[in-house]
Amino acid sequence: MHPPRELSTPLAPAPWQRTALGANLLAPGGGLGVTIFEEMTTLAVRTGAINLGQGFPDEDGPLEIRDAARAAISAGANQYAPGKGLPELREAVAAHQQRFYNLSPDPATEVVVTTGATEAIAASLLAFAGPGDEVLTLEPFYDSYGAVIGLSGATHVTAPLLAPDFMPDMAALESAFSTRTKVVLLNNPHNPTGAVFPRDVLQRIVELAQTHNSVIITDEVYEHLTFGVRHIPVASLPGASDRTITISSAGKTFSLTGWKIGWLTGPEDLVAAVRTVKQFLTYSSGTPFQAAIALGLALPDSFYAGIAASLQAKRDILSEGLHAAGFDVFSPQGTYFVNVDTAPLGISDSVDLARRLPELVGVAAIPVPVFCHPEGAERTRSLLRFAFCKKTEVLQEAAGRLASLSGRL
Repeated sequence: MHPPRELSTPLAPAPWQRTALGANLLAPGGGLGVTIFEEMTTLAVRTGAINLGQGFPDEDGPLEIRDAARAAISAGANQYAPGKGLPELREAVAAHQQRFYNLSPDPATEVVVTTGATEAIAASLLAFAGPGDEVLTLEPFYDSYGAVIGLSGATHVTAPLLAPDFMPDMAALESAFSTRTKVVLLNNPHNPTGAVFPRDVLQRIVELAQTHNSVIITDEVYEHLTFGVRHIPVASLPGASDRTITISSAGKTFSLTGWKIGWLTGPEDLVAAVRTVKQFLTYSSGTPFQAAIALGLALPDSFYAGIAASLQAKRDILSEGLHAAGFDVFSPQGTYFVNVDTAPLGISDSVDLARRLPELVGVAAIPVPVFCHPEGAERTRSLLRFAFCKKTEVLQEAAGRLASLSGRL
Protein backbone atom coordinates (compact mmCIF):
# COMPACT_ATOMS: atom_id res chain seq x y z
CA MET A 1 0.00 0.00 0.00
CA HIS A 2 1.62 3.23 -1.12
CA PRO A 3 1.07 6.52 0.72
CA PRO A 4 -1.26 8.95 -1.04
CA ARG A 5 0.36 11.16 -3.65
CA GLU A 6 1.42 14.50 -2.24
CA LEU A 7 -0.38 17.31 -4.05
CA SER A 8 -0.30 21.07 -3.93
CA THR A 9 -3.33 22.39 -5.81
CA PRO A 10 -3.33 26.16 -6.34
CA LEU A 11 -6.31 27.62 -4.49
CA ALA A 12 -5.33 31.29 -4.26
CA PRO A 13 -7.42 33.52 -6.52
CA ALA A 14 -4.87 35.74 -8.26
CA PRO A 15 -2.04 34.55 -10.55
CA TRP A 16 0.60 36.18 -8.34
CA GLN A 17 -0.83 34.43 -5.31
CA ARG A 18 -0.80 31.06 -7.11
CA THR A 19 2.84 31.74 -7.96
CA ALA A 20 3.70 32.63 -4.38
CA LEU A 21 1.82 29.61 -3.05
CA GLY A 22 3.71 27.31 -5.38
CA ALA A 23 7.04 28.70 -4.17
CA ASN A 24 6.06 28.50 -0.47
CA LEU A 25 5.93 32.30 -0.28
CA LEU A 26 2.27 32.92 0.45
CA ALA A 27 1.85 34.21 3.99
CA PRO A 28 -1.10 32.88 6.06
CA GLY A 29 -3.03 36.11 5.53
CA GLY A 30 -2.67 35.90 1.75
CA GLY A 31 0.18 38.41 1.52
CA LEU A 32 3.65 37.90 0.12
CA GLY A 33 6.36 36.39 2.31
CA VAL A 34 10.12 36.78 1.98
CA THR A 35 12.18 34.12 0.20
CA ILE A 36 14.55 32.13 2.37
CA PHE A 37 17.36 33.30 0.08
CA GLU A 38 16.59 36.93 0.83
CA GLU A 39 16.26 36.19 4.54
CA MET A 40 19.59 34.33 4.73
CA THR A 41 21.40 36.91 2.61
CA THR A 42 20.14 39.69 4.87
CA LEU A 43 21.33 37.77 7.93
CA ALA A 44 24.72 37.13 6.33
CA VAL A 45 25.18 40.83 5.53
CA ARG A 46 24.09 41.93 9.00
CA THR A 47 26.38 39.50 10.79
CA GLY A 48 29.30 39.51 8.34
CA ALA A 49 28.79 35.78 7.77
CA ILE A 50 30.13 33.84 4.80
CA ASN A 51 27.10 33.29 2.57
CA LEU A 52 26.97 29.66 1.45
CA GLY A 53 23.22 29.90 0.86
CA GLN A 54 22.52 31.03 -2.69
CA GLY A 55 24.27 29.09 -5.45
CA PHE A 56 26.32 31.58 -7.39
CA PRO A 57 30.12 31.61 -7.86
CA ASP A 58 32.27 34.39 -6.46
CA GLU A 59 34.75 34.18 -9.36
CA ASP A 60 34.29 35.30 -12.97
CA GLY A 61 34.14 32.87 -15.86
CA PRO A 62 36.83 32.32 -18.53
CA LEU A 63 38.57 35.46 -19.76
CA GLU A 64 38.25 34.50 -23.42
CA ILE A 65 34.46 34.37 -23.12
CA ARG A 66 34.32 37.72 -21.32
CA ASP A 67 36.64 39.26 -23.92
CA ALA A 68 34.38 37.97 -26.69
CA ALA A 69 31.39 39.72 -25.10
CA ARG A 70 33.31 42.98 -24.83
CA ALA A 71 34.34 42.69 -28.48
CA ALA A 72 30.74 42.06 -29.51
CA ILE A 73 29.59 45.19 -27.65
CA SER A 74 32.32 47.25 -29.31
CA ALA A 75 31.37 45.84 -32.71
CA GLY A 76 27.77 47.00 -32.28
CA ALA A 77 25.94 43.80 -31.29
CA ASN A 78 23.66 45.77 -28.97
CA GLN A 79 20.19 45.44 -30.49
CA TYR A 80 17.63 42.65 -30.45
CA ALA A 81 18.84 39.20 -31.37
CA PRO A 82 16.47 37.00 -33.38
CA GLY A 83 13.73 35.58 -31.17
CA LYS A 84 15.15 32.07 -31.56
CA GLY A 85 18.66 33.29 -30.72
CA LEU A 86 21.71 34.14 -32.80
CA PRO A 87 22.35 31.46 -35.44
CA GLU A 88 25.93 30.96 -34.23
CA LEU A 89 24.78 30.13 -30.70
CA ARG A 90 22.02 27.80 -31.89
CA GLU A 91 24.61 26.05 -34.06
CA ALA A 92 27.02 25.88 -31.12
CA VAL A 93 24.35 24.34 -28.89
CA ALA A 94 23.58 21.73 -31.54
CA ALA A 95 27.31 20.98 -31.92
CA HIS A 96 27.64 20.69 -28.13
CA GLN A 97 24.81 18.14 -27.98
CA GLN A 98 26.41 16.13 -30.77
CA ARG A 99 29.90 16.33 -29.26
CA PHE A 100 29.00 15.25 -25.75
CA TYR A 101 25.86 13.13 -26.17
CA ASN A 102 25.55 12.11 -29.83
CA LEU A 103 22.32 14.08 -30.10
CA SER A 104 21.72 16.09 -33.27
CA PRO A 105 19.06 18.80 -32.90
CA ASP A 106 18.47 20.96 -35.96
CA PRO A 107 19.72 24.45 -35.02
CA ALA A 108 17.11 26.04 -37.28
CA THR A 109 14.01 24.38 -35.81
CA GLU A 110 14.98 22.42 -32.67
CA VAL A 111 17.06 24.91 -30.66
CA VAL A 112 15.89 28.10 -28.94
CA VAL A 113 18.01 30.54 -26.90
CA THR A 114 16.34 31.76 -23.69
CA THR A 115 16.94 34.23 -20.88
CA GLY A 116 18.63 31.67 -18.69
CA ALA A 117 17.29 28.21 -17.93
CA THR A 118 14.64 29.86 -15.74
CA GLU A 119 12.82 31.31 -18.72
CA ALA A 120 13.14 28.03 -20.62
CA ILE A 121 11.51 26.20 -17.70
CA ALA A 122 8.74 28.79 -17.40
CA ALA A 123 7.99 28.89 -21.12
CA SER A 124 7.96 25.08 -21.32
CA LEU A 125 5.60 24.64 -18.38
CA LEU A 126 3.28 27.39 -19.56
CA ALA A 127 3.25 25.86 -23.04
CA PHE A 128 2.09 22.43 -21.91
CA ALA A 129 0.42 22.59 -18.47
CA GLY A 130 -2.72 24.32 -17.27
CA PRO A 131 -5.78 23.93 -15.05
CA GLY A 132 -6.81 20.30 -14.74
CA ASP A 133 -3.32 19.01 -15.54
CA GLU A 134 -0.73 17.62 -13.17
CA VAL A 135 3.00 18.36 -13.25
CA LEU A 136 5.19 15.79 -11.53
CA THR A 137 8.53 16.70 -9.96
CA LEU A 138 10.86 15.00 -7.57
CA GLU A 139 11.05 16.45 -4.06
CA PRO A 140 12.90 18.49 -2.80
CA PHE A 141 12.43 20.69 -5.87
CA TYR A 142 14.00 23.93 -7.09
CA ASP A 143 11.67 26.69 -5.94
CA SER A 144 10.94 28.19 -9.37
CA TYR A 145 9.28 24.91 -10.40
CA GLY A 146 6.57 25.27 -7.80
CA ALA A 147 6.13 28.94 -8.65
CA VAL A 148 5.55 28.42 -12.37
CA ILE A 149 3.40 25.34 -11.86
CA GLY A 150 1.26 27.47 -9.55
CA LEU A 151 1.12 30.28 -12.11
CA SER A 152 0.02 27.82 -14.81
CA GLY A 153 -2.93 26.67 -12.70
CA ALA A 154 -1.80 23.04 -12.88
CA THR A 155 -1.52 20.77 -9.85
CA HIS A 156 1.97 20.07 -8.53
CA VAL A 157 2.52 16.40 -7.67
CA THR A 158 5.76 15.24 -6.02
CA ALA A 159 7.65 12.00 -5.49
CA PRO A 160 10.28 11.86 -2.73
CA LEU A 161 14.05 11.63 -2.99
CA LEU A 162 15.37 9.75 0.01
CA ALA A 163 18.60 10.30 1.94
CA PRO A 164 21.40 9.33 2.03
CA ASP A 165 21.80 8.99 -1.76
CA PHE A 166 18.64 10.95 -2.69
CA MET A 167 17.47 8.43 -5.25
CA PRO A 168 13.73 8.27 -5.97
CA ASP A 169 11.47 5.91 -4.09
CA MET A 170 10.51 4.07 -7.27
CA ALA A 171 7.21 2.68 -5.95
CA ALA A 172 6.15 6.17 -4.85
CA LEU A 173 7.30 7.60 -8.18
CA GLU A 174 5.19 5.13 -10.13
CA SER A 175 2.14 5.81 -7.98
CA ALA A 176 2.61 9.58 -8.45
CA PHE A 177 1.77 9.27 -12.14
CA SER A 178 -1.85 9.49 -13.19
CA THR A 179 -3.99 10.00 -16.28
CA ARG A 180 -3.64 13.76 -15.65
CA THR A 181 0.19 13.80 -15.61
CA LYS A 182 0.78 16.23 -18.48
CA VAL A 183 4.40 17.04 -17.69
CA VAL A 184 7.26 15.37 -15.85
CA LEU A 185 9.76 18.06 -14.83
CA LEU A 186 13.09 16.44 -14.03
CA ASN A 187 16.19 18.17 -12.65
CA ASN A 188 19.38 16.16 -13.22
CA PRO A 189 22.00 16.69 -11.80
CA HIS A 190 19.65 17.59 -8.99
CA ASN A 191 19.42 20.79 -6.97
CA PRO A 192 19.22 20.89 -3.95
CA THR A 193 20.36 17.30 -3.23
CA GLY A 194 23.40 16.93 -5.51
CA ALA A 195 22.15 13.56 -6.80
CA VAL A 196 23.00 12.41 -10.34
CA PHE A 197 20.44 9.88 -11.50
CA PRO A 198 21.69 6.68 -13.16
CA ARG A 199 20.48 5.24 -16.44
CA ASP A 200 18.02 2.76 -14.93
CA VAL A 201 16.20 5.47 -12.94
CA LEU A 202 16.01 7.78 -15.95
CA GLN A 203 14.84 5.00 -18.25
CA ARG A 204 12.04 4.08 -15.86
CA ILE A 205 10.87 7.71 -15.82
CA VAL A 206 10.83 7.68 -19.62
CA GLU A 207 8.77 4.47 -19.64
CA LEU A 208 6.26 5.95 -17.20
CA ALA A 209 6.02 9.12 -19.31
CA GLN A 210 5.36 6.99 -22.38
CA THR A 211 2.64 5.04 -20.58
CA HIS A 212 0.90 8.23 -19.46
CA ASN A 213 1.64 10.23 -22.64
CA SER A 214 3.48 12.89 -20.63
CA VAL A 215 5.89 15.53 -21.92
CA ILE A 216 9.30 15.37 -20.24
CA ILE A 217 11.03 18.66 -19.42
CA THR A 218 14.60 18.20 -18.20
CA ASP A 219 16.61 20.86 -16.41
CA GLU A 220 20.25 19.86 -16.98
CA VAL A 221 22.08 23.06 -16.07
CA TYR A 222 24.67 21.19 -13.97
CA GLU A 223 25.42 18.73 -16.79
CA HIS A 224 29.19 19.36 -16.74
CA LEU A 225 29.52 19.61 -12.95
CA THR A 226 29.55 15.96 -11.89
CA PHE A 227 32.07 14.11 -9.72
CA GLY A 228 33.10 10.61 -10.73
CA VAL A 229 29.86 9.88 -12.60
CA ARG A 230 28.73 10.79 -16.09
CA HIS A 231 25.68 12.88 -16.85
CA ILE A 232 23.12 11.08 -19.04
CA PRO A 233 20.69 13.33 -20.93
CA VAL A 234 17.15 11.99 -20.82
CA ALA A 235 16.72 12.75 -24.53
CA SER A 236 19.44 10.20 -25.35
CA LEU A 237 17.44 7.30 -23.88
CA PRO A 238 15.18 4.97 -25.88
CA GLY A 239 11.65 6.33 -26.20
CA ALA A 240 12.51 9.82 -24.94
CA SER A 241 13.52 11.94 -27.92
CA ASP A 242 10.04 12.64 -29.31
CA ARG A 243 8.61 13.83 -25.97
CA THR A 244 11.55 15.59 -24.27
CA ILE A 245 12.52 19.26 -23.97
CA THR A 246 16.12 19.52 -22.75
CA ILE A 247 17.17 22.72 -20.97
CA SER A 248 20.62 24.01 -20.02
CA SER A 249 22.47 27.31 -19.69
CA ALA A 250 25.80 29.07 -19.62
CA GLY A 251 25.49 30.30 -16.05
CA LYS A 252 26.66 27.23 -14.13
CA THR A 253 29.05 25.78 -16.72
CA PHE A 254 30.97 29.02 -17.27
CA SER A 255 30.40 30.76 -13.90
CA LEU A 256 28.52 33.56 -15.66
CA THR A 257 25.18 33.40 -13.88
CA GLY A 258 24.49 37.11 -14.39
CA TRP A 259 24.52 36.83 -18.18
CA LYS A 260 21.27 34.81 -18.20
CA ILE A 261 21.90 32.91 -21.42
CA GLY A 262 20.10 29.59 -21.60
CA TRP A 263 18.74 27.29 -24.29
CA LEU A 264 16.37 24.44 -24.95
CA THR A 265 16.40 21.65 -27.50
CA GLY A 266 13.86 19.05 -28.54
CA PRO A 267 11.61 17.84 -31.36
CA GLU A 268 10.38 20.56 -33.70
CA ASP A 269 6.71 20.43 -32.67
CA LEU A 270 7.45 20.77 -28.94
CA VAL A 271 10.08 23.45 -29.49
CA ALA A 272 7.66 25.46 -31.64
CA ALA A 273 5.07 25.33 -28.85
CA VAL A 274 7.57 26.57 -26.26
CA ARG A 275 8.88 29.25 -28.61
CA THR A 276 5.32 30.55 -29.02
CA VAL A 277 5.19 31.27 -25.29
CA LYS A 278 8.82 32.37 -24.93
CA GLN A 279 8.53 35.10 -27.57
CA PHE A 280 5.95 36.88 -25.41
CA LEU A 281 8.04 36.66 -22.25
CA THR A 282 11.37 38.27 -23.21
CA TYR A 283 11.35 37.87 -27.01
CA SER A 284 15.16 37.81 -27.14
CA SER A 285 18.11 37.78 -24.78
CA GLY A 286 21.56 39.38 -24.30
CA THR A 287 22.76 39.81 -27.89
CA PRO A 288 26.49 40.47 -27.17
CA PHE A 289 26.60 37.55 -24.73
CA GLN A 290 25.22 35.01 -27.16
CA ALA A 291 28.17 34.92 -29.55
CA ALA A 292 30.53 34.82 -26.56
CA ILE A 293 28.76 31.74 -25.19
CA ALA A 294 29.00 30.13 -28.63
CA LEU A 295 32.77 30.48 -28.28
CA GLY A 296 32.61 28.99 -24.79
CA LEU A 297 30.70 25.91 -25.90
CA ALA A 298 33.55 25.13 -28.28
CA LEU A 299 36.22 25.15 -25.56
CA PRO A 300 38.30 21.94 -25.40
CA ASP A 301 37.50 18.89 -23.31
CA SER A 302 40.22 19.89 -20.87
CA PHE A 303 38.18 22.93 -19.86
CA TYR A 304 35.14 20.84 -19.01
CA ALA A 305 37.21 18.28 -17.10
CA GLY A 306 38.95 21.10 -15.24
CA ILE A 307 35.82 22.85 -13.99
CA ALA A 308 34.45 19.60 -12.58
CA ALA A 309 37.75 18.69 -10.89
CA SER A 310 38.08 22.15 -9.35
CA LEU A 311 34.55 22.04 -8.00
CA GLN A 312 35.05 18.54 -6.59
CA ALA A 313 38.09 19.77 -4.64
CA LYS A 314 35.97 22.60 -3.23
CA ARG A 315 33.25 20.14 -2.27
CA ASP A 316 35.81 18.15 -0.29
CA ILE A 317 37.15 21.21 1.56
CA LEU A 318 33.70 22.25 2.73
CA SER A 319 32.64 18.67 3.50
CA GLU A 320 35.62 18.27 5.84
CA GLY A 321 34.48 21.27 7.86
CA LEU A 322 30.92 20.00 7.94
CA HIS A 323 32.09 16.60 9.20
CA ALA A 324 34.13 18.36 11.88
CA ALA A 325 31.02 20.30 12.90
CA GLY A 326 29.33 17.00 13.74
CA PHE A 327 26.85 16.83 10.86
CA ASP A 328 26.05 13.76 8.81
CA VAL A 329 27.34 14.81 5.38
CA PHE A 330 25.73 13.49 2.19
CA SER A 331 28.47 13.74 -0.43
CA PRO A 332 26.97 14.99 -3.71
CA GLN A 333 27.76 13.49 -7.11
CA GLY A 334 27.16 16.82 -8.84
CA THR A 335 26.00 20.47 -8.69
CA TYR A 336 27.15 23.29 -6.38
CA PHE A 337 25.61 21.90 -3.19
CA VAL A 338 26.26 19.58 -0.26
CA ASN A 339 23.51 18.60 2.15
CA VAL A 340 23.89 17.65 5.80
CA ASP A 341 21.71 16.18 8.51
CA THR A 342 21.68 18.23 11.69
CA ALA A 343 20.19 15.38 13.80
CA PRO A 344 23.56 14.08 15.12
CA LEU A 345 23.92 17.43 16.91
CA GLY A 346 20.51 16.94 18.54
CA ILE A 347 18.90 19.47 16.18
CA SER A 348 15.67 18.53 14.42
CA ASP A 349 14.72 21.93 12.98
CA SER A 350 17.08 23.04 10.21
CA VAL A 351 15.09 26.23 9.55
CA ASP A 352 15.74 27.36 13.12
CA LEU A 353 19.42 26.41 12.88
CA ALA A 354 19.80 28.25 9.56
CA ARG A 355 18.53 31.42 11.25
CA ARG A 356 20.99 30.98 14.14
CA LEU A 357 24.03 29.82 12.17
CA PRO A 358 25.26 33.26 11.01
CA GLU A 359 25.45 34.44 14.62
CA LEU A 360 26.82 31.15 15.95
CA VAL A 361 29.72 30.60 13.52
CA GLY A 362 29.48 33.23 10.80
CA VAL A 363 28.22 30.99 7.98
CA ALA A 364 24.85 31.12 6.19
CA ALA A 365 23.07 28.13 4.62
CA ILE A 366 19.63 27.18 3.29
CA PRO A 367 17.28 24.72 5.03
CA VAL A 368 16.11 21.94 2.69
CA PRO A 369 12.44 21.95 3.89
CA VAL A 370 11.85 25.21 1.99
CA PHE A 371 12.20 23.17 -1.23
CA CYS A 372 9.26 20.93 -0.28
CA HIS A 373 5.53 20.72 0.23
CA PRO A 374 4.43 20.26 3.87
CA GLU A 375 4.80 16.47 4.02
CA GLY A 376 8.19 16.63 2.32
CA ALA A 377 9.25 19.47 4.62
CA GLU A 378 8.56 17.23 7.58
CA ARG A 379 10.55 14.40 5.99
CA THR A 380 13.56 16.71 5.39
CA ARG A 381 13.11 18.73 8.59
CA SER A 382 16.68 18.30 9.81
CA LEU A 383 18.47 18.81 6.47
CA LEU A 384 20.56 21.85 5.57
CA ARG A 385 22.14 22.83 2.21
CA PHE A 386 25.50 24.56 1.73
CA ALA A 387 26.93 25.92 -1.56
CA PHE A 388 30.60 25.23 -2.33
CA CYS A 389 30.89 27.24 -5.58
CA LYS A 390 33.13 29.79 -3.85
CA LYS A 391 36.83 30.66 -3.79
CA THR A 392 39.02 28.07 -2.12
CA GLU A 393 40.14 30.45 0.59
CA VAL A 394 36.54 31.36 1.38
CA LEU A 395 35.62 27.69 1.75
CA GLN A 396 38.65 27.04 3.94
CA GLU A 397 37.59 29.88 6.23
CA ALA A 398 33.99 28.63 6.27
CA ALA A 399 35.14 25.07 7.04
CA GLY A 400 37.18 26.34 9.97
CA ARG A 401 34.23 28.30 11.34
CA LEU A 402 31.86 25.37 10.96
CA ALA A 403 34.26 23.04 12.76
CA SER A 404 33.64 25.09 15.91
CA LEU A 405 29.87 24.71 15.81
CA SER A 406 29.35 21.90 18.31
CA GLY A 407 31.14 23.90 20.98
CA ARG A 408 28.86 26.90 20.42
CA LEU A 409 25.46 25.20 20.55
